[in-house]
Amino acid sequence: MSAPADPGATPADPALPAIPEGFVDRSLDRFAGMPAPLRWGVLAMTTAGVLLSVVYIFGIVPLLDVTYYFLLMAAFLPIGFLFMPAYKGERGVGLFSLLPAAATLGLTLFLAFKSGSMVYQTWVPVSEPWQLWVGAAMFVLILDAARRSGGLVFLVIVILLGLYPIYADYMPGMFWGPPTTLARTIAFNVYSADALLGVVTRVVGETIIGFLILAALLVATGAADFFLRLAMALMGGARGGPAKVAVLASGFFGSLSGSIFGNVVSTGSVTIPAMKRAGFPAHYAGALEACASTGGMLMPPVMGAVAFIMADFTNTDYGVIVMAAIIPSVLYYVGLYFHVEGYASKAGMVGTARTELPKVRDTLAEGWPFLSVLAFLVWGLVFMRWERLTPYYASALLIALTFLKKDLRIDARRLRAMLLEAAKLLSQTTALLLPTSFILGGLMATGVAPSIAAALVQMGGSNVVPILAIGIGVCMIFGMLGLIVAAYLMLALTLAPALEQVAHLNVLAIHLFIAYYATLAAITPPVALAAFLASRISDSDPIKTSMHAARLGIVLYFIPIFFLFEPALILQGKWTDTVIWVGFNIVAIIVIAGASEGFLLRFGLLRWWARIVLFAAGLLIGFPEWKSTVAGCLMVAVVVALRRFSQGLPAIRTVGAPAPVGPAGS
Repeated sequence: MSAPADPGATPADPALPAIPEGFVDRSLDRFAGMPAPLRWGVLAMTTAGVLLSVVYIFGIVPLLDVTYYFLLMAAFLPIGFLFMPAYKGERGVGLFSLLPAAATLGLTLFLAFKSGSMVYQTWVPVSEPWQLWVGAAMFVLILDAARRSGGLVFLVIVILLGLYPIYADYMPGMFWGPPTTLARTIAFNVYSADALLGVVTRVVGETIIGFLILAALLVATGAADFFLRLAMALMGGARGGPAKVAVLASGFFGSLSGSIFGNVVSTGSVTIPAMKRAGFPAHYAGALEACASTGGMLMPPVMGAVAFIMADFTNTDYGVIVMAAIIPSVLYYVGLYFHVEGYASKAGMVGTARTELPKVRDTLAEGWPFLSVLAFLVWGLVFMRWERLTPYYASALLIALTFLKKDLRIDARRLRAMLLEAAKLLSQTTALLLPTSFILGGLMATGVAPSIAAALVQMGGSNVVPILAIGIGVCMIFGMLGLIVAAYLMLALTLAPALEQVAHLNVLAIHLFIAYYATLAAITPPVALAAFLASRISDSDPIKTSMHAARLGIVLYFIPIFFLFEPALILQGKWTDTVIWVGFNIVAIIVIAGASEGFLLRFGLLRWWARIVLFAAGLLIGFPEWKSTVAGCLMVAVVVALRRFSQGLPAIRTVGAPAPVGPAGS
């Protein structure tokens, strides 16, 4: 069984569900419908953009940073207009897509030509009327890119925050800022190193692009299909195998894609029907896939855009962030695994017959180049500290390894597929991330960010809880709208400094905390976008699916709080503390998953009161403080000692399942 090659395509197997229309990626369909000269133009621009990044990153030809940024926009932003429809009914590439693409290409090339003047002569405020007109045109075009890539809600938020300096003097209290004009605001947003030419564009152009090129190469050579087969070979025969395959496959794929919704669509269209056929309810299958896909965005080595921006924001090596994210990510997937184990044990499920599954040895023999490249990527990031050079070296290694296997060799067809995948990933990422630089511009131009941080410090006093509550609330609101990067940028400027001042917490732990809670909103009701998408694929009730997603993903709700107060959980403390608290957290996760599913490993079914007690005990055990941990262990001991009163009735039996397991489980 393999994933569809194109996530936007309808699966060939009629038993597999069609992807919801709102999430179908029509990029390749739109490309196929373009006139031949335009198709060749897209491929040529993509090739030029990739080569440009190599030239700049490796310093082959000296380029001003600003020149490079605008040339990169010229290569990929116009493609975004061609690949993303101007309105819902636009199937082909019409004038409403061609005109902004042409305008963007012309303006970005012109600004690249004028970049020397921009650097050596201030353009904020503008000194010539044409500078304002060019800036206004770029501002409007990037707003249109925001609308196409992120939707109307994203557009409204970018406009409100990007133009914040215009009305900041009317805002109350800590939100007040000095008055300014529309002309200066637009110039600041487009020409300032604190906005469009700042951290977001720098991260896209200097870090993310290399990983996206590597991802495109992996997809074109069949890595996604290999990881799905590997997950089936490793987990398919286990109890509740299809669900465990979903967990593992989404973790593998998410570590490459860094996209929650792309993960749900790509792996969920295969794993969700497989889980339903194995006996899992539709809402459970959808919820589990949503959770597994959400965790993929936080899974090293290729995490989401937030991780790259975080590295720049905190002046931290990306390799350090990769290492910091390993333990929380593993704990999260351990939690999903034990939820599945509990449900499958309770329902008396068995795994898929080994004869129906791919063999591990054969699968590894087919796809060992992909594992070699990922191992090399981790080695280059963590041990060699090559940073932005690492994905380029990894790409070169993968290309070299493909010559050793005929079925992976890059021919003209695969080269075209790789360029198309790179065009899609880079253009959509550029269109989605560049508008968030206006959010930074609006906050930086007014100087309101430090005043908000100071007000939060004053509000919290010596108590960190109110500040954390505000931060979690903002993360949830923005995350529910799918604005994970926007949430991180806002809180990195406002909440992070407040937490540093009030509680003197670890800087990296604070920023990871913000990133995790922004991501968490994808599975949090009432607007759990990942769960809603998965429910469409599983044909289940969206609210019920999202409620179960929040339950299955419970680890992601408390792990960020734990590592915030014990940085050893992100490898920022003593190794002895890391070993101790990772051990206690694994125990806590097993206990919480057992309480959640009503079936505790090596114990059996649980009565309702025992589930409540064990859930609380799990939280106490995992919290990195000895008194609470000891109290939690004692609570578990009491439940186990009172086995006669805490064990539930015999396990239920699902249709078609074998005889139920006994109270001891296995």
